[in-house]
Amino acid sequence: MLIAPFRNEPFDLFDTESAKADMQQALKKVRAEFGKTYPLVINGERVQTEATLVSTNPSNPDEIVGYTAKATTRHADAALEAAWAAFESWKRWSQEDRSRVMLKAAAIMRRRKRELEAWLVYEIGKNYVEASAEVAEMIDFTEYYARQAIRHVGGLGSLIDYSGEENESFYVPLGVGVTISPWNFPMALMTGMTVGAIVVGNTVVCKPAEDTVVSLAKIFDIFAEAGLPPGVVNYLPGTGREIGSYLVAHPKTRFINFTGSLATGAQINESAAKLAEGQKWFKRVFLELGGKDAILVDETANLDDAATAAIQAAFGYSGQKCSACSRLIVVDSVYDALLEKVVAKTKELVVSEAKDNPSFGPVCNELQYKKVLSYIDIGHTEGKLLTGGKAVENAAGYLIEPTIFGDVSPRARIAQEEVFGPFVAAIRVKDFDEGLAVVNDTVYGLTGALFSNDRSRIERARRDFHVGNLYFNRKCTGALVGVQPFGGFNLTGTDTKTGGPDYLLQFLQMKAVAERL
Repeated sequence: MLIAPFRNEPFDLFDTESAKADMQQALKKVRAEFGKTYPLVINGERVQTEATLVSTNPSNPDEIVGYTAKATTRHADAALEAAWAAFESWKRWSQEDRSRVMLKAAAIMRRRKRELEAWLVYEIGKNYVEASAEVAEMIDFTEYYARQAIRHVGGLGSLIDYSGEENESFYVPLGVGVTISPWNFPMALMTGMTVGAIVVGNTVVCKPAEDTVVSLAKIFDIFAEAGLPPGVVNYLPGTGREIGSYLVAHPKTRFINFTGSLATGAQINESAAKLAEGQKWFKRVFLELGGKDAILVDETANLDDAATAAIQAAFGYSGQKCSACSRLIVVDSVYDALLEKVVAKTKELVVSEAKDNPSFGPVCNELQYKKVLSYIDIGHTEGKLLTGGKAVENAAGYLIEPTIFGDVSPRARIAQEEVFGPFVAAIRVKDFDEGLAVVNDTVYGLTGALFSNDRSRIERARRDFHVGNLYFNRKCTGALVGVQPFGGFNLTGTDTKTGGPDYLLQFLQMKAVAERL
């Protein structure tokens, strides 16, 4: 099978009038489809239910983007049965054929780029660039895993020869898994989590976040158009409390791939560890959870570059990234100078409805809106408000000003707990050594960045800055598939390293076979 080498899909900066016009046309087209109802997909069949889930526009919650059918535990049982039935044939497909289906899906995604971006603008409040970057990442996951799967097929050539026997080892898929995706990157993360599992022969039941059910329904249409056999992927929107918990505990679930909050991830890990009646395996659990990511700036740094990176990492997509900078740790001698630059740049940001392509748009939903505002209240007791600090006045949607609190204690709640919004705690430290200690004083360990021109400090941070993704003299967001494998340490999760060369091995098990000659 001849396929071109992997190349990251470019995303659009919308710095031309033609690109902006294309997006405006796509937004108009997508808006005309508001209010439709999308079914469950079980064994390739579209299933409607009387009960539905509703998706609204966070820029204007009175606008209904669409509805989906709402699954029950009966549907979950049917989806698992369908996935196990499909597994028997799907696992026997050649790897080249499975990869070919995924490459076809990526081609369809590429053709429908603008439409998919527009759905993200409306359903989850991304500005144009953030939406484009997510669709590009979704295509990257699909293309990259299709190629990596071919690499993992076949015998392992490094076994030691043993006289009188023929020995071989090879990988086989696990079976049926459950993917539970977050709302902040609905297309990219659910697609990556699902494609990684199915491309090597597993089958999957997908439970999307309730806030992004329409975006995911569009991706399942693409899977069907690409020729994925019925039952290989099953789309099961429902509540996490009812459907997510049921699927995790089910004895027919072989593995769980979850991206979301630490609290939910801990519950999943505990539930999956319990043996259910009739279960004959220990479930594999893959968790990508939260972060309390830091940018550390020392006195040798370029402060203009550090200020720009801090703004981009903290407030891109309203800070709703697990990799977002939520702690800005600065040595005392340059603290005031850097914070002056950061605050000035922050005040230039525009916050409005996502369709208008602002610097950033709304937070996801009312629950997240209230959560961020509650942390702002806490911030007034734990630091000095430098800018922001309230909801955007006269806004219809869940819009919050970019907020920075200064002179925060490293052990303050706003310096320890994940806020997941446009919110930064700035921490003053006496020197680099103290800064590095503060960086690592967290239960998380996802991303981080150091701004420094001191080579010895950079090399020390390379060893001792304890995160899964570390960046020097650049922002701590924006990992690229195949370039920066993504995943973190500590309670950030199981460090699956999505978009990395070994990711697919988690969905495989090695079999060793010996034959006496």
